[in-house]
Amino acid sequence: MELNGLTIRPGERVLTRLVISKLPSGTVIDVPVHVFRSTVPGPTVLLLAGMHGDEVNGIETIRRLIRRDLLHPLRGSIIAIPILNIYGFLNFSREVPDGKDVNRSFPGHPRGSLASRVAHRFMREIMPLVDCGIDFHTGGAARSNMPQVRCLLGHPDTDALAQAFAAPFTLHSALRPGSLREAAFQQQKTIIVYEAGESLRLDEPGIELAIAGTFRVLHHLCMAAEAAPPARPSVVCLRHTWLRAKYAGLFHTQVQNGDFLEKGQVYGSVADPYGENSVRLESPVAGYIIGLNHMPVVNQGDALLHIGLTDPKPARVELSPPFLEKPGGPPETDLDDADDADDAPQ
Repeated sequence: MELNGLTIRPGERVLTRLVISKLPSGTVIDVPVHVFRSTVPGPTVLLLAGMHGDEVNGIETIRRLIRRDLLHPLRGSIIAIPILNIYGFLNFSREVPDGKDVNRSFPGHPRGSLASRVAHRFMREIMPLVDCGIDFHTGGAARSNMPQVRCLLGHPDTDALAQAFAAPFTLHSALRPGSLREAAFQQQKTIIVYEAGESLRLDEPGIELAIAGTFRVLHHLCMAAEAAPPARPSVVCLRHTWLRAKYAGLFHTQVQNGDFLEKGQVYGSVADPYGENSVRLESPVAGYIIGLNHMPVVNQGDALLHIGLTDPKPARVELSPPFLEKPGGPPETDLDDADDADDAPQ
């Protein structure tokens, strides 16, 4: 394996650093890349996090896998990158300093914007080596995501990886222009996205589910000897939508991530800050809550709930802590496509 000017032989474990650029101060910005190789030939799996610098759950997931010395493939190789967007990580930001999103900049260009250059270096150095991978993400802004895999269902390789990971929810998600998933798809490589928790907040259950799901994928690829089975089958959502605020004010929610929301059920309210008016919010659809806005002050059009729709309507699923179902709560909003949301990273 040739990477960053190094020859990495079977059985070796290597840490190399991809130099991206320099800060205005002259400080070099590089991306640490861990490579774990077996002596037995096999696929190369990518574990990537920190595409958005404020999404710390994926970073912590890969850090624990490395720190606990858990990445010993029985065959093939593992490439683990805890943080791709070092700039965003240093600034607690989703973007790079020029305000652009790395995950809307693939395949990138060597003379493009900073985000485009980061994407181009990745595509030049890492992507040619990869057969498949997991891209770890977290909900954006003040929105928390229920642990979920997002992928393009209907393709055998993608379906197999998603089923092996067995997150509590699996969402069919179209490819986004400029995303890593799209760039990988163009090269006939399979990348699934795992989402859990909220930006700048560690979500312990989501992290442990990520580690368990990663091992199930490695076991599926015959790269790990064993993996713990999922606690329950993944709920597959072929469609999903956002409920958005029709009114500005203070948002009070009466539901939690993982709850099943009945059509017409009150899930919260929006009230003016002066104590004069309050509007009950009722769901226009039935489905699982897979994303929840924790920002108490909302404007018209703000995303409130992300709803996973199942066809036909599923039986109620028993979810154990921290995914315990509870009686639903109170709103009223508009339906739109979930991919319009800021935290849809594909």
